[in-house]
Amino acid sequence: MARQVKDRDLIQIYETMLRIRLFEERVIHLYPGEEIRTPVHLCVGQEAIAAGVCHNLLKGDYLFTNHRCHGHCLAKGMSMSSIMAELYGKRTGCCKGKGGSMHLSDPDKYILATSAIVGGNIPMAVGAGLALKFRKGRNISVVFFGDGAVDEGAFYESLNFAALKKLPVLFVCENNFYATNSPQWARQPLDNIFKKGEIFGIKGFRCDGNDAAETFKTSKKLIEKIRNGSGPYLMECRTYRWKGHVGPDCDFEKGCRPKYELETWLKKCPVMRLEAKLLKKGLLTGAKIEKIRRRIRQKIARSEVFAKRSRFPAAGEVYADVYWKG
Repeated sequence: MARQVKDRDLIQIYETMLRIRLFEERVIHLYPGEEIRTPVHLCVGQEAIAAGVCHNLLKGDYLFTNHRCHGHCLAKGMSMSSIMAELYGKRTGCCKGKGGSMHLSDPDKYILATSAIVGGNIPMAVGAGLALKFRKGRNISVVFFGDGAVDEGAFYESLNFAALKKLPVLFVCENNFYATNSPQWARQPLDNIFKKGEIFGIKGFRCDGNDAAETFKTSKKLIEKIRNGSGPYLMECRTYRWKGHVGPDCDFEKGCRPKYELETWLKKCPVMRLEAKLLKKGLLTGAKIEKIRRRIRQKIARSEVFAKRSRFPAAGEVYADVYWKG
């Protein structure tokens, strides 16, 4: 992992992280107005993982994500307006207002499915990996999931099949140490998620999920191996979500986790860590950062206007696009 990250990659990853952070912060601001009625699972504090991993992906690489999906979809290039419109339940949303926050999809960006079922996206990613192997190309399938999904049988079944068929799949666990409100230590006897694939012959790696450069380098190395036919890998990224399991509040108000724990992780902010590195290296200045922020905020504002002005789906559209018409 000693390989250095190119300056332009660091800047692009930073911009992606900032786009995710500012989008989520705007959703937090809008949510109490109750125009957004879908439950939202926010990824504030986890931006480095989506940005770092997805920066290594090609257009034809498949992405499967979970209920906490906004960051992954933005990092893979999904339209901010289509996401915002979907949150508002409008017909211009990526799923025409019928999916909501937990079911974002964009086949043009190879984001085939977002599953609200914990661990439900993992077998789908393996299925895509099998299809890719039949095609004999260099594209891969990437699946993001949390530490809670590691408790599910589908996770182990998927690892087994991916290893058996030597499929081009990267399993990325965003370990934020909580499944809903249940801490990892109360669910798993060992803190070793990255080793869970060893029984199937899958090598695993652990990285600091709040360090964008480390996340990028780790995933880059694994993705290169997968493209070259090595088979699947498992990557555990240790991080922390700043907001509660669902919604814009923090769980400590409800007694679900201690406030000091959150305060400790706030000091490890992935966006500010990378920003400080870029400033120190002279790759960005305060003025340039403000310009980037202003550009992103303008784009978010346009997506918000687009969503609010769009129409709701008509009652007759409720069954449209639900069943395949072959």
